[in-house]
Amino acid sequence: MTFTTPGAAALRQAVGVAHTRVEGRAKVTGAARFAGEIPFADLAHGWLVLSTITRGRIRSVETAPALGMPGVLTVLHHGNAPRLNTDYVGLLGVPPDPTAAVFQGDRVPYAGWPVALVVATTPEEAREAAEALVVTYDEEPHDTELVADHPGAYPAQGHMPAETEKGDLAAQLAASAVVVDARYTTPEEQHSMIEPHAATALWDGDRLEVVDSNQGTTWIHGELAKMFSLDESSVRVRSEHIGGGFGSKGLRAHQVSAVMAATALQRPVRVVMTRRQMFSLAGYRSPTTQRVRLGADPDGRLRALEHHSLNQTSTVYEFVEPGAGVARVMYDADAHRTANHVVRLDVPSPTWMRAPGEAPGSFAIEAALDELAQRCGVDPIELRLRNEPETGPVSGLAFSSRNLSACFREGARRFGWSDRDPRPGVRQDGRWLLGTGTAAASFGAGAAPSTALVTAEADGSFTVRIAAADIGTGARTALTLIAADALETAPERVQVRIGDSDFGPAMIAGGSMGTRSWAWAVTAAAAEVRERLALAPVIPPEGLTVRSDTTEAVRALAQKERHSFGAQFAEVAVDVTTGEIRVRRMLGIFAAGRIVNPLTARSQLVGGMTWGISMALHEEAVRDRNTGRHYAPDLAGYHVATHADVPDIEADWVDDHDPDDPVGIKGIGEIGIVGAAAAVANAVWHATGVRHRNLPIRPDRVLTAAMRGPAGAPPEDGGAANA
Repeated sequence: MTFTTPGAAALRQAVGVAHTRVEGRAKVTGAARFAGEIPFADLAHGWLVLSTITRGRIRSVETAPALGMPGVLTVLHHGNAPRLNTDYVGLLGVPPDPTAAVFQGDRVPYAGWPVALVVATTPEEAREAAEALVVTYDEEPHDTELVADHPGAYPAQGHMPAETEKGDLAAQLAASAVVVDARYTTPEEQHSMIEPHAATALWDGDRLEVVDSNQGTTWIHGELAKMFSLDESSVRVRSEHIGGGFGSKGLRAHQVSAVMAATALQRPVRVVMTRRQMFSLAGYRSPTTQRVRLGADPDGRLRALEHHSLNQTSTVYEFVEPGAGVARVMYDADAHRTANHVVRLDVPSPTWMRAPGEAPGSFAIEAALDELAQRCGVDPIELRLRNEPETGPVSGLAFSSRNLSACFREGARRFGWSDRDPRPGVRQDGRWLLGTGTAAASFGAGAAPSTALVTAEADGSFTVRIAAADIGTGARTALTLIAADALETAPERVQVRIGDSDFGPAMIAGGSMGTRSWAWAVTAAAAEVRERLALAPVIPPEGLTVRSDTTEAVRALAQKERHSFGAQFAEVAVDVTTGEIRVRRMLGIFAAGRIVNPLTARSQLVGGMTWGISMALHEEAVRDRNTGRHYAPDLAGYHVATHADVPDIEADWVDDHDPDDPVGIKGIGEIGIVGAAAAVANAVWHATGVRHRNLPIRPDRVLTAAMRGPAGAPPEDGGAANA
């Protein structure tokens, strides 16, 4: 076929125009199949057995009775499982979590540690045998409770420096007219996505294939190849449709155990986590205890800022929830100190969760800023604008763009902030006390090297192949629009195929970097396709394919502070006689670069804000300190915001252009949750005059604080900030 220039209708810009999901019909009709739904011939089912003790060693696994039960094919455990290689560095320089390297020894580091896999011909048979499997242990003393002054705490780097410091903090605090010194805590939170973790492993000759629900086939492909000492060309990972991830869908026990069983039995084996198993096997957001100290002049201009965050990690794998990181971007002071510390406990390993670090960290720093505004008698928005930094407070780098002030001004106009009476506890609607609050938001806008394949087909259409992951964000649709514009064609003439490691390495769906990274690779490949078609417009029968690799381009990007920003607003109603809190309305205005698809972008932002309501008022996974196990590890006991809790949420954005950025996309998957919980908490203070520094703000905490009053409430549940 001869390539021709599309007509005017086809050349209209697709990016920036609302577009329904290209796979939407397949999903609502059930044609789109998720990892646990895809059929395989001769499929066997594995069921994970988890430890019932908190810490100790496995004395014995009595497999004979289980092997004699109907349908049971094998029982894998530390005595018969293959040895795995864990001496390597995985994606983004992170070592593998030993939780995924199952059955490698007899040690049990926490309750819910995988100790065996029972495989049977049906999931019901596997579950029955797993529940009947007898495992005996030698128990040891344990420590499962995170406390602010834990003697085992130490600075931990994670994906950013553990500590930063400039200036003389003590001197600047002493010279400050107003000082806020307060502690804030956030609880353990669970991912609780709709689709549980599921994987099927099978061998096709000498090639291992894994059909999975994950956030990056490149990630899982590389980890499995290294762990099982396989050549990367002999491993294929597919993950086409994913029902949510939020950071937890990386390498886990279910994929590794499925590969072990498929290798032992030489037949396909599927392992699916139950909702209860996800509470210990899929990671979680660590609880945090944070101390913020602010020193300011009478007008609210900061002289000193200290933000210290402590989270828990397991004894086998260090994970840092960098709550203090957000302060390194948002506000400057002559003396500036931040620190992320961890303490090793006998609990499961935490992991990435939507806006890791920024979500809990923004609650503490934005609540503290609100307290400072109150004590200085300055409007909370004005105080934040007075402390806008010229460059990165820690890095000293220029901002690629920083339109936070535009977000606040537009948000204040639309929210009606100018009509707000700053005095707390004066607005009332019947039995309800009314209050409004605000908070700032930021999240990094990074990019990672990726490859993409773009084919000009003989029939005049185009096919894009990239190992991207659409975890519900609408990434597949966004890439279709981006490719259409880059190819100067209509979206209907572009087919985007994703979720296959055979397409070559690409960034995972994480860190709000997915669409930005993939778009760069797709755009580069599309540009070369157009160049080649211009020189040779006749398309061969097999099509014309170009492969891009953005490794060098990403490395050449100028070093700057690149972030999305936002302003969150909330109005709440509080009944102090029952402790009930209702969020009446929320507004978020964001500066998030180029918005590819306004329809799905707004959904992502509203979803994040909804999670912020949930974080502020509902979510709290509670462990029994005696056992380390959760109380009610399911969606009946773990409360999340529902439709009744979310009556009116609006999200929008301002123009946010970075002239030096070839892509212009900043990512929106995480910025929506940042600052949302703080805005709600600040609104609760405005309604009641009582400051809550412990999340979630449960009814019992509201009642306790109301009975004690602002003067008598303890620091963690109300009252004025410690001076």
